[in-house]
Amino acid sequence: MKVALFVTCLVDLMRPSIGFAAIRLLESAGCEVVVPASQTCCGQPAFNSGDRKAAMALARKTITEFAGFDYVVAPSGSCADQIRTEYPGLFIDDPEWRRRAEALAACTWELTSFLVDVLKVQAVPGRFDGSLTYHDSCTGLRSLGIKAQPRQLLARVPGATLKEMPESEACCGFGGTFSVKFGNISASIAEKKCVNAQAAMADAVVGGDLGCLLNIEGKLRRMGDEKTRVLHVAEVLAGVSEALSSSNGKSD
Repeated sequence: MKVALFVTCLVDLMRPSIGFAAIRLLESAGCEVVVPASQTCCGQPAFNSGDRKAAMALARKTITEFAGFDYVVAPSGSCADQIRTEYPGLFIDDPEWRRRAEALAACTWELTSFLVDVLKVQAVPGRFDGSLTYHDSCTGLRSLGIKAQPRQLLARVPGATLKEMPESEACCGFGGTFSVKFGNISASIAEKKCVNAQAAMADAVVGGDLGCLLNIEGKLRRMGDEKTRVLHVAEVLAGVSEALSSSNGKSD
C-alpha cells in the first residue's frame, strides 16, 4: 500500500517532528510512505478568507502532486477536510478538474481516522509515562467525525492514562484567520479552553491539529503554566514526544 503524506504548512514550518511521527506510525502499520517534496499548502487559509482564485490554484497544485497514490494522509483534520470536502466544490464548473478533485477526496484521510478506520491498527510504537487530556478540533470533529479514533489509539499507548477535560469538544479559539482577525475573542475562547484543560490535571494536552495546539500552548504559557506539555497525537503514538523530552533533558 503506497501512502502519500500531506505534511501541512504548520507542521513543515513549526513542528516537523509531527511529520516524522506520522511516517513512523504509517510505516509501522505496513505502509510504503512517500512525501512529495514540492507540496506546500492545501489552500484552506485562502479559501476561508474568500480568495477563491488562490484556493483553486493551490488545489490544482495539490491534486497534481498527490495523484496516483492509494491513499493520502494528513496529520490534520482541517487540511484533510479541505481536500475531502471543499476541493470538489471549487471546480463545480470544470468537469475534468472536479473529477480529479473527487478522486483525491475519496482517498484522503486524517491520520488517526486512517489508522483506525482503514488500517485497523491494534498497536502503536510509542510509550508515554503520564496522563493525557484530549482536545477535539472543530473541523475534524464536526466535519470528519473524528472523536473516538484518537482516543482508541491513545488507549493503546503503554504507560498513558487518558483524563477527559470539561468541554473537550469546545473550540480553542484558533480558527485559522479567525485568531488574527478577532484576536480578543480568540484569546477569551483560548483561556476558557486552557482552564478546562488544566482542570483535567493531566501531564499533557494532546490534539490532532497543530494550529489548535500552538494556540493552546501559547495561552497556557501566557497564563503562567510552564509545566503542562502540549503534544500532537502523532508524537505520542509514535513515541517522538518522549524522545524529544529525553533530548531536551540532556542539553540542559
